[in-house]
Amino acid sequence: MFQRPVYLNQLIQLQDSDFIKVITGVRRSGKSVLLMLYKEYLKKENIAEDHIIYMNFESFEYQTITTEEKFRQQLSELIPKDGQRIYLLLDEIQAVDGWQRVVNGIRVSFNSNIVITGSNASMLSGELATLLSGRYIEIPIYPFSFAEFLNVKGIEPNSRKVDSAYNEYEKYGGFPSVVIAEESIKDTILSGIFDTIVLNDVALRAGVKDVVVLKSMIRFLADNVGQLVNASKIVNTLKNEGIETTIHTVNRYLDLLENGYLFYRAKQYDIRGREYLKTNGKYFIVDSGLRRNAVGRKDGNYSNRLENIVYIELLRRGYTVDVGRLDSKEIDFIARKLDETLYVQVAYELPNNTHETDNLLKIKDNYKKIIITGRYYEVEQVEGIPIIYIVDWLLEE
Repeated sequence: MFQRPVYLNQLIQLQDSDFIKVITGVRRSGKSVLLMLYKEYLKKENIAEDHIIYMNFESFEYQTITTEEKFRQQLSELIPKDGQRIYLLLDEIQAVDGWQRVVNGIRVSFNSNIVITGSNASMLSGELATLLSGRYIEIPIYPFSFAEFLNVKGIEPNSRKVDSAYNEYEKYGGFPSVVIAEESIKDTILSGIFDTIVLNDVALRAGVKDVVVLKSMIRFLADNVGQLVNASKIVNTLKNEGIETTIHTVNRYLDLLENGYLFYRAKQYDIRGREYLKTNGKYFIVDSGLRRNAVGRKDGNYSNRLENIVYIELLRRGYTVDVGRLDSKEIDFIARKLDETLYVQVAYELPNNTHETDNLLKIKDNYKKIIITGRYYEVEQVEGIPIIYIVDWLLEE
């Protein structure tokens, strides 16, 4: 198991709080491993093993527990009756109908520390989820960052191998099982992950019958990461490919893809008007390797691919990320975290003109502004705005 201290430390810091810790993220991103790392940490802290209750609802042992009643009965048998603190670690909890009521009951009735994982955002929505409203803290987890990728590969950040390592990371992504695999089977593993996410966490869970439309939508979104899109545009594009669908169906499938953590939507924010625009948004895929798999492993589209990596890294660093609009100008990203705001332009190559910096300079506040490039340039700044090579930015502390 590869250590993931950023996520593990969050669990440790929240250990004595009454909040339920909810680890969310796309399938195969490392949620189960994180739960096992936390379990090992608890054992090292001399927590009695019979007070650490670990249940993986996709395992052979527990996969028949699919109802609230079976879940409650199983926990009644496992929970010690000595009144001491119990540590409840529940993996892929969305497999159990009505789990929220049982987990809330444990929270109310026992001295407990509860950590759960799930691969679908719908687990935290709906009527039952209101039971937990205000009583949980979400910890989003993503595939390996580039820094984690280098660590797993045993490559020092100042090594000459870093640039070629980035090319591999950009091509195959950061899913742990893909990173450690031989190159000859990376695409095969990615195909398996893609099918599992699409079929299990999106189609099967929502009862989608027309998987052809769903996969066509995914291919379109993956090929257009960083582009403003809406349901009408998707319907028309699919129609040109001979695939009939409706705006209602497309909107439903977009929600499903977000719920399965396969895509994230960045809304447009009017900087001058300080409001969100009810217009097109941009969709970004959770992993660059999955993007390549979805579009049939074709090359090109370097600028949008770079934008996708920057967007996911901003999310990984805890920012809320929007697309900026200033009159007719676009700011690639507005990233916010607590009192911090960061404006980001992404350019695979610096143009001969000052287009990228002009957009940022039109913003008249004092928040930090940067340009991230896909190629290395000797120039460190333009008109006071830092120019940062993607590899250097990804490895920033």
